Amino acid sequence: MKNQDTIMQYFEWYLPSDTKHWTRLAEDSDHLKELGINYVWLPPAYKGANGQNDVGYGVYDLYDLGEFDQKGSIPTKYGTKQEYIKAIELLKKKNIKVIVDIVLNHKMGADETEEVLAIQEDFDNRNVSLSEARPIKAWTKYNFPGRGDTYSAFKWNWTHFHGVDWDDSTSTASIYKFYGKHWDENVDKEKGNFDYLMGADIDLNNYDVVVELQNWGKWYLETTGADGFRLDAVKHIRAEFFPEWLEEVTEKGNKEVFVVGEYWSTNLDTIQEYMNKANGCMRLFDVPLHYNFYRAATSNGEFDMRTIFDGSLVQSNPQKAVTFVDNHDTQLGQALESWIPDWFKPQAYTLICLRKEGIPCVFYGDYYGIAEKQVSPKSSYLDVILETRKLYSYGEQVDYFEDPNLIGFVRKGDFEHPHSGIAVVMTDTTGGTIKMNMGVDFAGEEFLDCLGNVEERVVIDEEGNGEFWCKDGSVSIWRMNETAIFPEKI
Repeated sequence: MKNQDTIMQYFEWYLPSDTKHWTRLAEDSDHLKELGINYVWLPPAYKGANGQNDVGYGVYDLYDLGEFDQKGSIPTKYGTKQEYIKAIELLKKKNIKVIVDIVLNHKMGADETEEVLAIQEDFDNRNVSLSEARPIKAWTKYNFPGRGDTYSAFKWNWTHFHGVDWDDSTSTASIYKFYGKHWDENVDKEKGNFDYLMGADIDLNNYDVVVELQNWGKWYLETTGADGFRLDAVKHIRAEFFPEWLEEVTEKGNKEVFVVGEYWSTNLDTIQEYMNKANGCMRLFDVPLHYNFYRAATSNGEFDMRTIFDGSLVQSNPQKAVTFVDNHDTQLGQALESWIPDWFKPQAYTLICLRKEGIPCVFYGDYYGIAEKQVSPKSSYLDVILETRKLYSYGEQVDYFEDPNLIGFVRKGDFEHPHSGIAVVMTDTTGGTIKMNMGVDFAGEEFLDCLGNVEERVVIDEEGNGEFWCKDGSVSIWRMNETAIFPEKI
């Protein structure tokens, strides 16, 4: 069978801090394989500032994968290093590749403070200074007492950072840029310059830092056997850093890795510009498409469904787009909350999973639910959509985007996949019918709505046309009735 790459983001923000997630992942590996998932994106696996309660983005020690007694625990939120590596090995045996989440922008939870000369910056415009240089007490010394020199003897101090957001001598929260340092260019221009995000901002111009992160990257790939990286918060990191880092980490490019970056912006030009400056070394998540889904789902039928892909990365550069519906940042209660309402989730997942462009990413919180926020699992229909992607969504794609509220498309199938070929109709308001052509090879065949939203059957006429429909506020995915005789294709 021809491969259809599909990613699952295997975590959500509110997973229990029970150190059992890697074990659950290992137990779920057969199921993931059956679904057609061939890439699993795992959460940050190293020790965070909040120890066992850290989701992973408050990076403390990149080398502690749940092995050392640091920050109040040996395991991370998700488990021990041994359990992590065992889960990865099991996934790889099932030909499921592993994407690891890495954070190279900042560190948090320092072991000691240092007195540093710093300039206070305007929070909303980092190009504006609010003070002359003066001494502050910054949390910038990382000694890793629980790990010592195991794996790396490198110890971090203020020279390895651009700045911080806390002066411990006055207990004042602000943006402090260290004297003699400068924010990087070729980062997002929000807040004037969005190099600084949180914690102690890593200086990726410092030679010693770059070498250390290169050494760590090599160690990480060798230790875990991971197949790719999800790069966190790339809009805060100069674009030129990543091509050089990846080239070195992948042993001068001899090791092929899957790389996808998170650049959180709705501006397609901004996203494309960053990707170009990074020499195309990474794919990017299609943030503009996510917000198109959000607007479609929250506009009370006023959104023009014909424009659902307008301004999206998957429309302009499908080879570089990783599409998604929701993630750990957009879920309820999080900083970028823009949760797609339940009624529109089937439409959104159909659009990312059953079309030929882009690589779709299924969110753990959608598939398995989010107990903390009383979000129910969507596995009942996601199973059907993923099965359709795996077995039937092949061949030529033809769009029927002619009505502002009712759109459809067909995939005409191919010779390699028996019974392949689908027709999709969806709406954001009132249901209706679209006449779509499947091709004369399907003449006389019956099609069923595999989601079960419509019970009636559609019979393809002698010219290959069918009158396909959906009900109000829903989607119907029409597949051939496999009990019928598949036509010979000559």
